[in-house]
Amino acid sequence: MSNPDPDPTEIDCEQGPLTGTVEVLPARDVPLGGPRAMLVRRTLPQRSRSLIGAWCFLDHYGPDDVAVTGGMSVAPHPHTGLQTVSWLFTGEIEHRDSVGSHAMVRPGELGLMTAGRGISHSEISTAGTTTLHGAQLWVALPDATRHCDPGFEYHAPTPLTGPGWEVRVFLGTLLGTTSPVRTHTPLLGAEVLLEPGTSLSLDVDTAHEHGVLVDLGPVVVDGVEVDRCELAYVPPGGDVLTLVAGADGARLLVLGGEPFGESIVMWWNFVGRSHEEVVAFRQEWQDQVEHDGAVVSDAQQVAPGRFGVVAGDHLPPIPAPPLPNARLRERG
Repeated sequence: MSNPDPDPTEIDCEQGPLTGTVEVLPARDVPLGGPRAMLVRRTLPQRSRSLIGAWCFLDHYGPDDVAVTGGMSVAPHPHTGLQTVSWLFTGEIEHRDSVGSHAMVRPGELGLMTAGRGISHSEISTAGTTTLHGAQLWVALPDATRHCDPGFEYHAPTPLTGPGWEVRVFLGTLLGTTSPVRTHTPLLGAEVLLEPGTSLSLDVDTAHEHGVLVDLGPVVVDGVEVDRCELAYVPPGGDVLTLVAGADGARLLVLGGEPFGESIVMWWNFVGRSHEEVVAFRQEWQDQVEHDGAVVSDAQQVAPGRFGVVAGDHLPPIPAPPLPNARLRERG
């Protein structure tokens, strides 16, 4: 998914309430673009917090009536230095990319794209999708592997069940189950469903910080109530994460990882390490999509280069927005 904010660090969200060690972060509505401007709710990055582990970008959307919003139609666009994690609750998205991947992402199934040194892709909700509801998440790659080969992985985790709960572990290890999908830093990603009033205590890595993104709630996270669409931040040190559903039950994503420990420069769809590097990425994309001073009308006309050509996609590629007047800032 393309980031519609040229500078995602400029998010004017007030810091949420602090109780004990849990920080509650609110969401901000951001239009994805298009004639009817599908809205997403962005909880990361914010001024008060840029990353949770290597998780650097959290968007949550729906449930949206596609007949009203127009659904998702994100034309070919570039990425560097990150992994994208697509997770759906309802609907279906068609993924195409410049390494030749063509996949359908459905509820309970992970679509993970590694941008590495550079990739381009598109995401379109399918014609049969009437309701679209899910999350689009980004993971920053560490300096040691951020120039790796691009690629795409699919994984459908087997649900784990217990009294009043169901968990799908799509990244990392939880409840004795480990996802086979490769990550470049220690990470956790899981969907948790709780029946009304259910309490679930999860054994977690004490070296990890965690985020709990609430889709249906509220949920009490380590004693702090977190409303629907909010993100709870839990710092490292604890070995148990306790989740308690309210009277309507709950659905949430548990995301975690070791503190990233590196500074990044994140602008539009690029994660780099310096202003100059990101400026160069932008220019390389523009050089691929512009012919004779105009953006090509068909993605198959994109010139060869770092970001490749999205196989089978004929939408006009998305040009990069203008750079800000100020120097891009490091964060992390």
